[in-house]
Amino acid sequence: MVGYSLELCAGAGGQALGLERAGFEHAGLVEIDPHACNTLRLNRPSWTIHEEDLNHFDGRLYRGVDLLAGGFPCPPFSIAGKQLGPDDERDLFPAGLRIVDEIRPRAVMIENVRGILSPAFESYRAHIDERLSKMGYITQWKLLNAADYGVSQLRPRVIIVALKRQYASEFEWPRPEGRVPTVGRLLADLMGSRGWSGVQEWRKRANGIAPTVVGGSKKHGGPDLGPTRARKAWASLGVDGLGIADHPPGEDFVGMPRLTVRMVARVQGFPDTWGFWGKKTASYRQVGNAFPPPVASAVATAISKAIASKPAVRRSSKSWQPAMI
Repeated sequence: MVGYSLELCAGAGGQALGLERAGFEHAGLVEIDPHACNTLRLNRPSWTIHEEDLNHFDGRLYRGVDLLAGGFPCPPFSIAGKQLGPDDERDLFPAGLRIVDEIRPRAVMIENVRGILSPAFESYRAHIDERLSKMGYITQWKLLNAADYGVSQLRPRVIIVALKRQYASEFEWPRPEGRVPTVGRLLADLMGSRGWSGVQEWRKRANGIAPTVVGGSKKHGGPDLGPTRARKAWASLGVDGLGIADHPPGEDFVGMPRLTVRMVARVQGFPDTWGFWGKKTASYRQVGNAFPPPVASAVATAISKAIASKPAVRRSSKSWQPAMI
C-alpha cells in the first residue's frame, strides 16, 4: 500500500481499479449515478461510497488523503458536443478545485477528453493551473492513448497531474508498454462461447484494435458503439456497431456479430470478474464512460513513486475519521 485516495466521479470503477492496482487504498469514492454506485458496492463491498452530487460534497471529511483522483464529465469539452466549457452546467472543475483546496492532498490526478486541450480552452487551462499553483501544486497536462498501455483501443485521453512542489521533480509520465492484442484475439473466446461456427474467420477479420468506445448519455437513446465514423471502424473489424447484444452469437449465426457488455468491458481493460449493475443500457453506459484501468494504473504508479520519495504520516482508511472542521 502506497497511500490513501479519494476518488471523485468514480463511475463504474475503472479508475478506482487502476488506483487499487497501483497500491492505493480507497478512503472514499464519490459518484452521483445510482447504477454506478451499485456497481462499486457489488464489486467492493468494503469501499465507502458517497452517492451524492459533487457540488455539495464536503471534502474536509477527507483531509489527509494522499491522492485525489477523478474523471470529470466530458461533454463540456468534447468535440462531439457544443464545447461550452465553463459555461456548461456539467463542468465540475470548479467543484473539483474546491475539494482540492479543502483536502490539500499530496497529489491530484484528473482525466478528461482531448478536447480540453483545444485552443478555445487555453485561458481555462491557465485558470486551473493558477488555482492549483496558489495551493502549492505544480501541474502537468499530457495526452495519453490507452493503446500504449495494453488496452486494445484507440482511446486518447488528457491526464492532469498536480503534485505538491516537493514531489513534482520526482514525477515521470509512464512510458508506453508496447504492442496490444487485436480485437479478434482479445474477444475470440467470448465471441465463440456459444459455439459460433464462424468465430475463427471473424477473429482473422478483427485484425486490429478498436476505435474509441463511447458511453453516451441518458439524453440519447440506447446503447451503440458510437457515431457513423466509429461504426464504420467497427464494421472493418467485423462488428455491427448499431447496438449491443444480449448474448454472443449462436452456432448458426450468419452476418456481423454485435458485442456484448462483457466484450466491451474487456476492450476497456476491465477484468471479467468485474460486474456491472443494471440492465444492458445502464451497464453499457457505465462501461463506455469508464477510464480504462490499465491507463489509470500506469499513471497512478508514476504518482506513487513520486510521493514515496518523501513519505507522510498516514491514517488507516479502514477506520477513517473525519478531520476536525
